[in-house]
Amino acid sequence: MRKSYRVKKEAEFQKVFETRNSVANRQFVIYTMDKKDQPHFRVGISVGKKIGNAVHRNWVKRRIRQTLLELKPDLKQDVDFLVIARPRADQLSMEETKHHLIHVLKLAKLLDSNYSEEKQ
Repeated sequence: MRKSYRVKKEAEFQKVFETRNSVANRQFVIYTMDKKDQPHFRVGISVGKKIGNAVHRNWVKRRIRQTLLELKPDLKQDVDFLVIARPRADQLSMEETKHHLIHVLKLAKLLDSNYSEEKQ
């Protein structure tokens, strides 16, 4: 994903956290912040040290990024959001990661509730 699609700075992460607009399932937490003047969404990904060493955390982040890349055309565009992986997220296959991420994105209303995984 290109740099323009990422939330990287600590201050930007904190702004999204401070909105306290979040939803979660057992594997992921999503924080959202609407930004009406923005041409496309931006995403920040956080995987904590409880998940494992750096190699393992980066592996989880790559799976999340790939899923978001596949969902990119169907995601709400005028928003910043954070995806936080919970400790169970490292035990998921790619298909399970995608399934659970789609579920939590629908809960956050970032993905159309009628979206179907068969579409891919």
